[in-house]
Amino acid sequence: MRAIFHADIKWGIGRKNGLMFSLPKDMKFFRETTTGKVVVMGLNTLRSFPGGKPLKDRTNIVLSPEDVKEDVVTVHNLEELFAEVKKYPAEEVFVIGGASVYRALLPYCTEALVTKVEAEGGADVFVPDLDADPSFSLTRESAPEEDNGYTIRFCIYRNLSPKPY
Repeated sequence: MRAIFHADIKWGIGRKNGLMFSLPKDMKFFRETTTGKVVVMGLNTLRSFPGGKPLKDRTNIVLSPEDVKEDVVTVHNLEELFAEVKKYPAEEVFVIGGASVYRALLPYCTEALVTKVEAEGGADVFVPDLDADPSFSLTRESAPEEDNGYTIRFCIYRNLSPKPY
């Protein structure tokens, strides 16, 4: 299982249940990386999508205390989630948000694919600072590139001791 997200300089990931930046290159990377794969999210993340509909061409798993009627697999706790994701190759499962889901699942992820945005986005939700987390090591960082007026870097953090699930 891997996590994927973009983060501002303060490790903020969103504002008012939406993205902080419009980043076409980052969205393309997200789409190409997750299409045909499994995405794991919380209910607020699902609701943040256009029309509150699941992402096309992916298996959508929603971790929620309530049943979701959309075309998703609903799991109610981590035990149910882990039983469900074991049905798929680990490298094809991506945690896509929100903040509480990242906090709960990052310890189980082998990698985090992070698009770092060199700006402050006024976030109201954050993920742990992986640069300050001794469990994670930055293993790859792209050269800086411009994306819709922002400087971004595509980074891969490896979890040095992921928890088994």
